[in-house]
Amino acid sequence: MSPESPQYWTPNHRFHDGNAAGERGTRLVLLITAITMVVEIAAGWWFNSMALLADGWHMSSHALAIGLSALAYAAARRYADDPRFAFGTWKIEILAGFASAIFLVGVALAMVIGSVERLLAPQDIRFPEAITVAVVGLVVNIVCALILNHAGEHAHGGHEHHDHGHAHGGHDHAHGDHDHPHHDLNLRAAYLHVVVDAATSVLAIVALLGGMLYGWNWLDPVMGIVGATLVARWSRGLLRDTGRVLLDREMDHPVVAEVRQALASHPHWPEAPRIVDLHVWRVGRNRFAAIVSVLTGDPAITPTAIKRALARHEELIHISVEVNRPQDAA
Repeated sequence: MSPESPQYWTPNHRFHDGNAAGERGTRLVLLITAITMVVEIAAGWWFNSMALLADGWHMSSHALAIGLSALAYAAARRYADDPRFAFGTWKIEILAGFASAIFLVGVALAMVIGSVERLLAPQDIRFPEAITVAVVGLVVNIVCALILNHAGEHAHGGHEHHDHGHAHGGHDHAHGDHDHPHHDLNLRAAYLHVVVDAATSVLAIVALLGGMLYGWNWLDPVMGIVGATLVARWSRGLLRDTGRVLLDREMDHPVVAEVRQALASHPHWPEAPRIVDLHVWRVGRNRFAAIVSVLTGDPAITPTAIKRALARHEELIHISVEVNRPQDAA
């Protein structure tokens, strides 16, 4: 069988089939967030309530971030067959997740600045109204979180599967992060924005109740700083994960060890080829491309044989192989 057989290569550059459930979920959450934002701003203006106005404009920042996630899904789907994207459009989604993480850092910074200002210059708080706003915001964000969580679980349950005729041989892939329902980093970014808003609403309710019942007005800005710390920690994790993909820092992924093991322990090769160059990078949520260069004197070890040896690992959907002989290196 020739190396060009569909059994050993991906016939086009569509390495990622998108996440239809995630796209629907982010669109629905965007709609809910936008409606709530408009209602709060209109009610704040009508009732002359700064609490409602402030929460409405705060919600607009999350609507912007969630809209970015929805836009990334749409762009990745629209350009999925565009040959200018050599390895597909999945990283459009990752780029959106990275941008959302940076946006979260800005939210955390703004929370710290606002809280410090409140500590230095305390202001009167209209507790009943502010608590009502926080409770409404919490309910809305819980609903949105449930929608996005369901979208993540649905996408994981129907995880994209590319059948290129690989002889999987019952190989079981159980790499920790593959099992995370929000392994879709773009969906995770939208989810984090919703969870951040929900968490800050909970902290705000606790602080406002403390202020209303016990006169602890200082608790509101302190909880703001606590919330900012949580936001910073969550955004750091998202920045790390999206940055790793964007910079192709994947050589510590378990699939790399699987490639080395598959070539080192082939039952029909008396002497394993020596890997002289290996590059593995992600082109989809659980899809990888690889360039393998080996040195061997065994004539049975050909590019086709190596691709056949790696075919059982379904994560590898695009493999380029170079086989060097000792006489070529002399």
